[in-house]
Amino acid sequence: MLFKRRAWLFGLLFIFSTPLWAGIDEGIEYKDVSPPVANQIDNKHIEVVELFWYGCPHCFHFEPYLLRWLKTKPKDVNFVRVPAVFNPSWKLSARAYYTAEMLGVLDKIHEPMFNAIHIKGEKLATADELADFFARHGVKKRAFYEAFNSFAVDTKVRRAVDLTQRYGIDGVPSMIVNGKYRTSGTQAGSLENMLQVVNFLIAKERAK
Repeated sequence: MLFKRRAWLFGLLFIFSTPLWAGIDEGIEYKDVSPPVANQIDNKHIEVVELFWYGCPHCFHFEPYLLRWLKTKPKDVNFVRVPAVFNPSWKLSARAYYTAEMLGVLDKIHEPMFNAIHIKGEKLATADELADFFARHGVKKRAFYEAFNSFAVDTKVRRAVDLTQRYGIDGVPSMIVNGKYRTSGTQAGSLENMLQVVNFLIAKERAK
C-alpha cells in the first residue's frame, strides 16, 4: 500500500514538473535557419521576430495571441516585426508599415489596418488608398507621401525582402528566434502553440 502511494505521488510530481513544451522537436515544431541571420537590434538580448502581411487572415487572427504574449515578454527578449515580402504586391504593405514606423504612428496604424482589411473589407491596395487611411488616423497626406516615397522607407522594404528570403520561411505568420530558429502555426499545430514553441526556443537560447 505504501509503495503504491509513493508511486502515485511520484507520478503526480512528474506531471507537474514536466515542461509544457516537452514534446517540441527540431524539424517538426521548428526548424533551423541556415545560415543563421544576425540580430537586428543587438546580441545582448534574445531577439524574436514576427513576419507578417496585413492581407493575411492568419496574421490577423494571430495578433490577439501575440499582443497577450508581448505583455509578459521576458526582459531579456527584444521583439521585432518584419513585414514579409514574397512578391511585388506585398511591397505596398511593407511600405505602409515602415511609413507608420518612420512617422511614429505605428500604435495608431498597425491594428486598425488589420481591422480595416479583415473586418471592414477595405482594399488599401494603392498609395492613395493608404494615404486616405492614414489621414483618417491623424496623419497629414503630405507627411504620408514624403515618408512613403522616402529613401529610408525604400531601404527598409528592400531589407524586408532580403530577410524574408534569408529566414527561409514559406508562409506567414512565422516567428524567428535569435536568427537561428523558425516556426509557424502550421509547424506548431496552431497559432497559439506557435508562441509555446517560441518560449521553448527562448529558453533554449537562454540556457546557452
